[in-house]
Amino acid sequence: MSHSQLGPARITPGRGLVYVVFAATAWGTAGAAAALLYRGSGLGPFALTFWRAAGGFVLLAAVRALRGRAHRPQAPARTDLRAAALRIVVTGAGLTLFQAAYFCAVKSTGLAVATVVTLGSGPVMIALAARLAMGERLGRAGAGAVGGALAGLAVLVLGDGGTAARPAGIVLALLSAAGYAGITVLTRWHGRTGTNADPLDTSLWSFGICALVLLPAACSQGLWPHAVHTGRTLLLLGYLASVPTALAYALYFAGAAVLRAATVSVIALIEPVSAAAIAVTLLGEHLTAATVAGTVVLLAAVTALAWQEARQAARERAVAPTPV
Repeated sequence: MSHSQLGPARITPGRGLVYVVFAATAWGTAGAAAALLYRGSGLGPFALTFWRAAGGFVLLAAVRALRGRAHRPQAPARTDLRAAALRIVVTGAGLTLFQAAYFCAVKSTGLAVATVVTLGSGPVMIALAARLAMGERLGRAGAGAVGGALAGLAVLVLGDGGTAARPAGIVLALLSAAGYAGITVLTRWHGRTGTNADPLDTSLWSFGICALVLLPAACSQGLWPHAVHTGRTLLLLGYLASVPTALAYALYFAGAAVLRAATVSVIALIEPVSAAAIAVTLLGEHLTAATVAGTVVLLAAVTALAWQEARQAARERAVAPTPV
């Protein structure tokens, strides 16, 4: 992945769309890999997140080294260097919250519910944050989507006495969504202001920060997996670190810089749909009537948000000046 391929200045919205779609599809398998690792590796959520981040950091560092000096951007000025360092630290913190809380939610309430709540509430948080930080209008459909999402979450939490969707798992998924919303809005803001960085470097150092922050918690939880089924554990960890982590996040940061923040969040709904299908068909998770109803209401609310985004984008294109 060279800078000419992923560099922010050369990515079209169409290519950015393909990047985000691939990232969301790959992410849909990450929770399933985590659920399988919980069953036989002995790793807890913090240790699992540490190995995912550390593995992603090593793989991206190797790609960066192979890319060579010819494709690296010029060294920024000292003031730009400070701004870049702050951006990476904030992105790394958001990524740490996103990943650690998500894996904790998967362990607490299951793959399907954790993923639906995280990626279903994420667009609502992103729409609100983009409205406050960047002035992106919410509109009536957006306001309705917020209300619908809250209703869907209420059904998930209160339905069936909380036996299917545990309240603690819901809270963890909402924390994960907050981290996801933060890095999405930040990436889009830098893209709009022309201060976005090389997505490969952003992913690399963000994963480094995530691994460093989680190392103490991972050690206290148990850093090393059980000796039983070592081959299976290493295979799953290798997949988790490479496809839905190193590759997916590099593509995601590249695509998110050239797309509207809420549009990115809507595309990411590919993840909960695929994760729910994997949870039911391969992991044997049982979805109760309340879980299905809450999921439908939540995703319908986000569909309304997507419709609002399409209308807003069409209006912006209509009023944009014609190039001469």
